Amino acid sequence: MIQTFLILNDREAREARNAIAEISHALTSEEQFKKLASGLPLSVLSGYKRTLTTQKENLEAILGSYERAKAGDYADFIKNAGSDVGAVLIIARIVKNFSQKDLARRVGLKEQQIQRYESDRYRSITLAGLRRIAQALGVQLRAGLDPWLTPQQGLVTDYKPDEIKKVIRHAKEMKWFDNASTSPSDMDDSAQQENLQRFISDHLINYGSPALLRTGLNVEDLSDDFLLVVWKARVAKLAEAAISTHNLVYKEMDISWLPELAKLSLNPDGPVRAKELLLQKGIVLIIEPQIAGLKLDGAAFIVDGIPVIGMSLRRDTIDNFWYTLHHEVAHVILHYRMGLALGFYDDGDKQSLDGIEKEADDFASNLLIPDEIWRRSTARISKTAPPIEKFAKEIGIHPAIVFGRIQRERNNYSVFADKIGRGLVRKQFIKQGETINA
Repeated sequence: MIQTFLILNDREAREARNAIAEISHALTSEEQFKKLASGLPLSVLSGYKRTLTTQKENLEAILGSYERAKAGDYADFIKNAGSDVGAVLIIARIVKNFSQKDLARRVGLKEQQIQRYESDRYRSITLAGLRRIAQALGVQLRAGLDPWLTPQQGLVTDYKPDEIKKVIRHAKEMKWFDNASTSPSDMDDSAQQENLQRFISDHLINYGSPALLRTGLNVEDLSDDFLLVVWKARVAKLAEAAISTHNLVYKEMDISWLPELAKLSLNPDGPVRAKELLLQKGIVLIIEPQIAGLKLDGAAFIVDGIPVIGMSLRRDTIDNFWYTLHHEVAHVILHYRMGLALGFYDDGDKQSLDGIEKEADDFASNLLIPDEIWRRSTARISKTAPPIEKFAKEIGIHPAIVFGRIQRERNNYSVFADKIGRGLVRKQFIKQGETINA
């Protein structure tokens, strides 16, 4: 499945053509669109149609770039590769008109090995192997060592000692490394730091660092945010385990299950049921408490082609759980092909003026409480709880979600403060004697 803005082989080109045909059919066939999105509010449907149209245009553009490259015009192809070393090497092979078999012969490998390397953009290759491939293709590699990966410096000299101690303390409390050959409690400070550095380095080699925090008044670069990198590495590690355990398939064109997700909020164990429903739909939900000082409510990114949602539950309330979850689900639905590979990392405290975040906000809000219904409801202006609770019952969601929306719209978090379900979510994921994701 294609998650980047670059097509690098005929298989990906076929996938793109199939996706374009599928999207075109959904957009032109009212019957097909109803199958995909039955039961969803009109505001959600219109937003989803806009997303499908944009996805189709983007896929057509990158497919055109690939087809022009095959015909000898490499300008867009090379430009779109950017600084992705794996993409650069694959493009270099195509520009030189080498087949994968030709390249394999030149470096003394089997064709299947080159296929495996290219399938993950050369992430699994050794440095020596990377140099050999580059030399065979006439590519000059230049790189500066990331401080995360510099053995002489390690983490201590590049990040504040108190942050490292904070992370190690958090990792021990959350039992991150309990399956390691040596228990963290038996390690000295140096060994604990090395263990943590190994853990993070493995993640960065496979996935890179978080690129952007798509919230707040500006889009922020968080590639050097130590706490976020560590938290994401932990979520990705747990997601890998879930993916290897379950035979997951994510069907990006199927959103008919979304109304069911919101209605699960009515159940006392709704958050746990939501995690199970998402897993059935090929989406992994990981609950990982925030590290002290990390202001993050949720995140959405991709691991091995599968959408992953991470939530910190730093606000243990029913309204915050369901809103944050639907916001991250919106990123999965709307941005699977348009940014999810880079990831979204969301701080609910910050008002977002970013277009992508506003799109996810609107989608999530309308999934929970459709605007066309909310605008006509007297619950919006009610000063007492009964009309609000009645409205929640009518639309089939937990009343805490409506009380939470009223707090946000009125910018008054003291009103109905006892109605948002405090302390009712986190305990569902933490059982006696078990870790939070057991």
